[in-house]
Amino acid sequence: MPKKILIIEDNSADAEMVKGLLEHEGFNAFVANNGGEGIKKALEIKPDLILLDLVLPDMTGFSVCEKLKNEPSLKNTVVVVLTIKADIESITKAFSAKADDYIIKPPVPEFLARKLKLYLGTR
Repeated sequence: MPKKILIIEDNSADAEMVKGLLEHEGFNAFVANNGGEGIKKALEIKPDLILLDLVLPDMTGFSVCEKLKNEPSLKNTVVVVLTIKADIESITKAFSAKADDYIIKPPVPEFLARKLKLYLGTR
């Protein structure tokens, strides 16, 4: 059964690019366009991994990450921040919010696919 990955990203071009890459790699990819929708969708589909942008229209990615990580039904879900923010403060804050990893955009597609496969045990 293919692993499920939820992309929480408000930029539709970025979301579609990543979704296409993930589907090409054999994953089931889903997209949410804001934090609230992302949390709701995560609770519905129980993804194996979540790719989370920090810059969202309704709430910060930090607060989304904390909410996801504090949800008992999602405790085994890997949350990887995928963002343009490259400053040490954002990186530190993301890990404080319990993010599992931090990747700066734009990712090298092969690097992103390989990292996600490592996390999901599908390499």
